[in-house]
Amino acid sequence: MAEISAQLRDPLSAFAVAGKVAIITGASGAFGRGCALTLAAMGGRLCLAAGSAGELAEVADEVRALGGECVTIQRRPDSLEDAEAILKTALDAYGTVDQLVIASGYNKAGFIQDQPLEEWEAVMNANVRGNWLMAKAVGSWWIDQKKRGKVLMMSSVRGRHGNVSGYTGYCTSKGATDALTRVLATEWAKYGITVNSIAPTVFRSKLTAWMWSEDEVGQATRARSLARIPLGRLGEVEDLMGMALYLLSPASDFCTGQIMYVDGGLTAG
Repeated sequence: MAEISAQLRDPLSAFAVAGKVAIITGASGAFGRGCALTLAAMGGRLCLAAGSAGELAEVADEVRALGGECVTIQRRPDSLEDAEAILKTALDAYGTVDQLVIASGYNKAGFIQDQPLEEWEAVMNANVRGNWLMAKAVGSWWIDQKKRGKVLMMSSVRGRHGNVSGYTGYCTSKGATDALTRVLATEWAKYGITVNSIAPTVFRSKLTAWMWSEDEVGQATRARSLARIPLGRLGEVEDLMGMALYLLSPASDFCTGQIMYVDGGLTAG
């Protein structure tokens, strides 16, 4: 009889993240909050970063209510100084970092002929520049320390598909996120650092709450989105957390450079 490995004897052990230290930017948003609560429930130790002090405190309270451990910093990765300050907060608290979840982002819809350059640049800065800066700060520390790590970024099906709603900023930024995921994965594989992204379709968040409303615009937009999703519903943040846990745990050690679509089948058709 062939030897049965420890992981095959205990498959759930591959998803263990207890004691691991995660930095989560955009921690007050739906995806960042979901990752924070999921990792806290699994025994992770967290450094939560966001721009809103009040919303950040609320997420920290939820984490602690689950028995989780966290520190916070009211900061977005708008500059390298910001990114390094977020990293320093985690290192001062825990002495190390194992996981980086870059969940901060922004969208401002506008048709290209009408949208001011400043709005487009704001979307690109939040969704691309911030990712690059945060990855640079934490990845450089991992490489200097000869330490393995896991990076998880937030993409979208809009990195692959266009949109009729004036998304030249958002779609372009998510396409860039996909490219950044792949190139960092290939650059950093030799250091034992994995880099992946989750790409959902529309899921419920503060930014998309209007789509669940009963007004005419919300109903029309929701109907148009639902028509393209084979599973017949829009997403909830809980739908993303299984994939997030996989990509942040040892279960995904041989998975890197991937854009993981969690989209109800939208990209399959």
